[in-house]
Amino acid sequence: MEQDIKATTLSILSTIPTTVSWNNLTNDTQCPHWEVWDWLYIMQPAYMFIICVLGILGNVFVLLVFGLHKKACTVAEIYLGNLAAADLLLVLCLPFWAINIANGFEWRFGSVMCRLVNTGIRMNMFCSIYLLVLVSADRYVALVHALSRGRMRRPRYAKLNCIAVWCFGLIINIPTLHFRDTQFIPELNITACILDYPSPDVGLICDILLILLGFIIPIFVISYCTLKIIRALSEQVVDRFNAENTERKATILVLVVLLVFLLCWVPFHLVTLMDILIRFGVLGGCSFQSGLDISNQIFTYLALSNSVLNPILYVIVGKNFRKKVKELMKQLTEKKTDSTNGSTRSQLSSTLKTFTTY
Repeated sequence: MEQDIKATTLSILSTIPTTVSWNNLTNDTQCPHWEVWDWLYIMQPAYMFIICVLGILGNVFVLLVFGLHKKACTVAEIYLGNLAAADLLLVLCLPFWAINIANGFEWRFGSVMCRLVNTGIRMNMFCSIYLLVLVSADRYVALVHALSRGRMRRPRYAKLNCIAVWCFGLIINIPTLHFRDTQFIPELNITACILDYPSPDVGLICDILLILLGFIIPIFVISYCTLKIIRALSEQVVDRFNAENTERKATILVLVVLLVFLLCWVPFHLVTLMDILIRFGVLGGCSFQSGLDISNQIFTYLALSNSVLNPILYVIVGKNFRKKVKELMKQLTEKKTDSTNGSTRSQLSSTLKTFTTY
């Protein structure tokens, strides 16, 4: 029995810090340990480091393209750029958690980093989906309310909307920032970084808010806008105006990004919903609970992979993005050529001055 308690404790601690709390751990230690956990312990650090490297390379590339291009970003590009920043924040936090698992869940980075790292991971969850809400709303206005889009779709307003999303992401994660801390666990003789709510009810309220504010409400808005966008695209004539063709290209990219995001994140939120139902007593049983814990692990890593997939989608699907990359390369090449020519002209001028002096 003691071995099962230690094993289940490890299984809870290994979960990426999203909804799992110390209250869940104390309620789940009566269930037996499954051997699949041993495989997960081995795979987790390597998987997170791979996600981290690919995510940093991809999202930094996207930010450089949007930031260095001579033309100002469109409204959609402002939102997608902030989405890349949110994904970059996530992948920068993952190495800490990977090292934590590799060290047997001994948190060696201190209490402050325990709070900041886990808050950064959860901020990605909220900021990403609300940035996609803004993107889908922008596409909805661009295609469905084309006459009013000049007034409603301005880059200045888009930047203010992004600031509001980041502030909201920080405010909604105040409980994580407050209740996440390091704590000594006697069963394992380690100091772990855990989410320790003052009571199970507080943890349940926070998880319900996560489902409502972080999934159900934004998904409803995204679904409504997406249906309207698809209907508008089906009714438009492709070659009607060149401006409309540009909007269509941007919209197709947005729809693909939305679809991939849903495929990556919906399973995670469904598992979270089932965990809430267990705590309400609607669902139960050790086998179901253990299977749910393992599913939580797998679907969490599926969700993390979204931060790597977005930059790939921009390159594969985004024709405007590829065009922007080519223009940026040409821009940088011309700048380098001008710099070289300027240096050559300066040397020639200096040489001529020398000869004329003598």
